[in-house]
Amino acid sequence: MNVSLQNIDKVSALLTVKLEKADYQEKVDKSLKHFRQKAQVPGFRPGMVPMSLVKKMYGKSVLAEEVNKVLSEAVYKYIQDNKVNILGEPLPNEEKQKEIDFDTMEEFEFLFDIALSPEFKVEVDAKDEVDYYTIDVTEEMVNNQVKAYTQRNGKYEKVETFEGNDMMKGLLAELDEEGNTKEGGIQVEAAVMMPSYMKNDEQKAIFANAKVNDVLVFNPYAAWDGNAAELASLLKIEKEAATEMKSNFSYQVEEITRFVEGELNQEIFDQVFGKEVVKSEEEFRTKVKEVVAAQFVADSDYKFLIDVRKMLMEKIGTLEFPDVLLKRIMRLNNPDKDEKFVEDNYAKSIEELTWHLIKEQLVKANDIKVEQEDIANMAKEATRAQFAQYGMLSVPEEILENYSKEMLKKKESVEGLVNRVVETKLAAALKSQVKLNNKTVSAEEFNKMFE
Repeated sequence: MNVSLQNIDKVSALLTVKLEKADYQEKVDKSLKHFRQKAQVPGFRPGMVPMSLVKKMYGKSVLAEEVNKVLSEAVYKYIQDNKVNILGEPLPNEEKQKEIDFDTMEEFEFLFDIALSPEFKVEVDAKDEVDYYTIDVTEEMVNNQVKAYTQRNGKYEKVETFEGNDMMKGLLAELDEEGNTKEGGIQVEAAVMMPSYMKNDEQKAIFANAKVNDVLVFNPYAAWDGNAAELASLLKIEKEAATEMKSNFSYQVEEITRFVEGELNQEIFDQVFGKEVVKSEEEFRTKVKEVVAAQFVADSDYKFLIDVRKMLMEKIGTLEFPDVLLKRIMRLNNPDKDEKFVEDNYAKSIEELTWHLIKEQLVKANDIKVEQEDIANMAKEATRAQFAQYGMLSVPEEILENYSKEMLKKKESVEGLVNRVVETKLAAALKSQVKLNNKTVSAEEFNKMFE
């Protein structure tokens, strides 16, 4: 066997692999013996089929398979042993490759086009200035988060007089043109309504200060601007019929319920942060602010890496790539796309590839490694963040473990977690190496940076 690499230019090369009979024959013979043991041929007992017949039946396909296995191993071993910085996969050469005939040939020569990574060096130091945005945690944010906790502990109470967002339950009855209950008309018992959701202010005003046992007259069609879905749900009829239902209805109020937020007390403190971690409203609000601020750190780091990327891309300038080979790889990776797709998306793919190569160097320079423990911890953090969105900050470790283990069973989830670990460690490393221009901005200002 002979493997050689010829550089065509700085970013492309021709890899040649020459195989002799001795390189593959032992593997072919072993494979044929295996086929002989398994072959089911009429007139012969299992394992007793003549080898000449086995070769006739399977010889060519076995030879092709074993040669390809040896070839593949040789190519990737050469690339690995010689530390060839290859982009994509080796591609069979379309011009110089001679036709392979497994019926007559015993020696084979295979030629591959190799796309090489451009040589460059990226360095980061204190001369590099990068903005770092800290999102200001306002009192309004803290108030909203505290309110979410108190609402979670709230309850519905029965009241006598209707206000704002109260919910009503009562008897709904269709009226005729004289204002009397329509014979054979629609009647809905225990009909539930929240007048605050009505679209028409005049109809909404009918329910202001209503009391239990009051009988009110209103027009559902006008109240909800003829919304078929709303009317069908309230009147328990089909949508088609709801669009034609413009009668007035009486509503006898049987019950009014009001949602009352829970009190901000030790029970809520313990639910959110654990038993007696905080013992006063002031401590609770301080802790809530810290939690909200911590949730923004990942966003700040994400923006930081975007700005680092822009800075380094400008710093290294335009790199030389083997465009012809990379476009060929892109076509092969997108068989359902046409040539226009490649041309339209090639520049963007090169931009992403450039950043990938830069990031690879940075990861190597900072000796960033991803251990299984890192992935497991990131899965738990991702799970913790999901619970936090619903105001659940003090989730038992056992529950976090169970949810994160489910996440780790999915390949795509693991790949995403690995990327997050790398970027978290990279951001931490780079923040200590560059000069940070620390800036505090509002959440609105921060979000506008991504528009």
